[in-house]
Amino acid sequence: MTKLCEGRVAIVTGAGRGIGREHALMLAAEGAKVVVNDIGAAADGTGRDASPASGVVAAIRAAGGVAVVNGDDIADWNGAKRLVDHAVGEFGRLDVLVNNAGILRDRMLVNMTEAEWDAVIAVHLKGSFAASRHAAAYWRDRSKALGAPVDARIINTSSSSGLFGNPGQANYGAAKAGIAALTIIAARELRRYGITVNAIMPHAQTRMTEGLRSHSPEALARRDPRFVAPIVVWLASLQSREVTGRVFEAGGGILAVMEGWHRGPNVDQVADPALLGPIVGDLVARARRNAGMDGRDAD
Repeated sequence: MTKLCEGRVAIVTGAGRGIGREHALMLAAEGAKVVVNDIGAAADGTGRDASPASGVVAAIRAAGGVAVVNGDDIADWNGAKRLVDHAVGEFGRLDVLVNNAGILRDRMLVNMTEAEWDAVIAVHLKGSFAASRHAAAYWRDRSKALGAPVDARIINTSSSSGLFGNPGQANYGAAKAGIAALTIIAARELRRYGITVNAIMPHAQTRMTEGLRSHSPEALARRDPRFVAPIVVWLASLQSREVTGRVFEAGGGILAVMEGWHRGPNVDQVADPALLGPIVGDLVARARRNAGMDGRDAD
């Protein structure tokens, strides 16, 4: 039986642990050659350790797969370029980029430092942009040389913190909301070259989510990171070429396609701000009823 990603070459960033590790293992099991990228930092982005990425590569090779370690920092413009070049140099091509790497530096807005904001935005949002930009440039040039689409994939990682909001995560949530927007825009720009761009909103218990909420044993079992990987592997395959610009919720016992901003209750435009009090109050009340909130606050 032909494997789903047979012959594909994939980069997975932040693949040394957690969700990224499961992506790399399952991609390799489905026939992809995998570049396991991870600088081996702590959850807050500090430090370096090559052993997590090396361990994933060893596990892939032990199972008969093909993988190499890459330790470039995707938050660095040149590091992201070296990552893409490494994949092409090692395997002769690149087909899939999975932007998974991330860090946390949670803090309430009034206490958050500039450094805490910048570090999280750099890894999540800039890192996803930089790796995608260099991969997209490679695929654009390849498409032009071939005179045909390339069937390439970018798979980003958003979060419920970015799509729904979560106190104490202004930096992380803003980055993840930005990644969702980046996904939609890049999908529209890159489709002409045969590049699809999608994202996931994962639910999984990893070192980055430990302690954020308590879960029952049954819920923890559903939140195993391995349950997030199947949608990523399918999106990486040739079967997904018609799907682009989407965000998929995965893990925690569910697979869903997310629906983005859309126009809710509305009235004709109002020129006098003094008239807006009751009008806006009515619009918000109608929106809450439509969402089934019935006076409750959003999660």
